[in-house]
Amino acid sequence: MAEQKTNVMRTLDQKKVRYTAHSYPHGDEPVDGVTVARLTGMDPAAVFKTLVAVGASKRNYVFVIPVAAELDLKKAAKAVKEKSVAMIHVSEITPLTGYVRGGCSPIGMKKRFPTVLDISAENLETVTVSAGKIGAQVELSPSDLLSLTGGSMADLTVAE
Repeated sequence: MAEQKTNVMRTLDQKKVRYTAHSYPHGDEPVDGVTVARLTGMDPAAVFKTLVAVGASKRNYVFVIPVAAELDLKKAAKAVKEKSVAMIHVSEITPLTGYVRGGCSPIGMKKRFPTVLDISAENLETVTVSAGKIGAQVELSPSDLLSLTGGSMADLTVAE
């Protein structure tokens, strides 16, 4: 059975961006990213989650960080030149991005928000992000991800 293309995959096809699709077994509930990495047999350091935050200015931002890491809100605010940023409420994810929690991709949101990819992606050949629905992931180069989202890179995670 051919894998069902998501809007993210269609966007990548349209822009002629090379990617590898991955899928994993799932129920209706989102699973955490570390579990997704395990289910797809990938290194959690190369699997990234998409987080949406709102700044003190009320502008929204997208932060893409390794699944096992935690977003440092101070570093995130600094990266987008805001006094502060806070995570948006789960109920706001779908209306704002068009995606569901656990299936939020930095690619192809309803609107284009300033996007910042964690600096840890710099030394990776590929990063894997959600393909826009639970159970589907796409693997692509960090530079392609940045050019697709108009993104930048910064140190975003809590030091361990």
